[in-house]
Amino acid sequence: MEVALYARVSTTSQQQRQTIEPQIERLRAKVANQPQWHLSDSHIYRDDGYSGADLNRPGLDSLRDHAGMGAFELVLITEPDRLARKYVHQLLLLEELEKYGCRVEFLDRPMSNDPHDQLLLQIRGAVAEYERSLIAERMRRGRRMKMKTGQLLSWTIAPFGYILDTERLSDP
Repeated sequence: MEVALYARVSTTSQQQRQTIEPQIERLRAKVANQPQWHLSDSHIYRDDGYSGADLNRPGLDSLRDHAGMGAFELVLITEPDRLARKYVHQLLLLEELEKYGCRVEFLDRPMSNDPHDQLLLQIRGAVAEYERSLIAERMRRGRRMKMKTGQLLSWTIAPFGYILDTERLSDP
């Protein structure tokens, strides 16, 4: 059986720390323990630094295209929130891959068509979406506090006619 792997990290710092590599290593280990599974290096899809809230991701697009061509029968992912951070997107992707004849299996919690497993998948999708909105709210509050205390954010662009002092970016 031909297998594909999908891994994703959402932030640039995660990408720089290579936190996507442990995901891929765990997925490869699972494939290695299944003698009937075959993994081609061209079937390892990854999205470094892409949010799970967005469906427009190059690795995911490629995975969907190849699934549509029947390149593999199984997609292995560590957990549902690596596929998508919005429940509606998870559902859409799972249905699309199933339509192409691809089964999706999550390493951390294998799922079946059992109603209990389907309910758990839905709950996990909703929790992932909720967690994403909490993270975004915390980041907004943190930025607001920095602005109130007069600290410049390191990614702030200087207004026209001004120059940032690169040695003291956070100095009010």
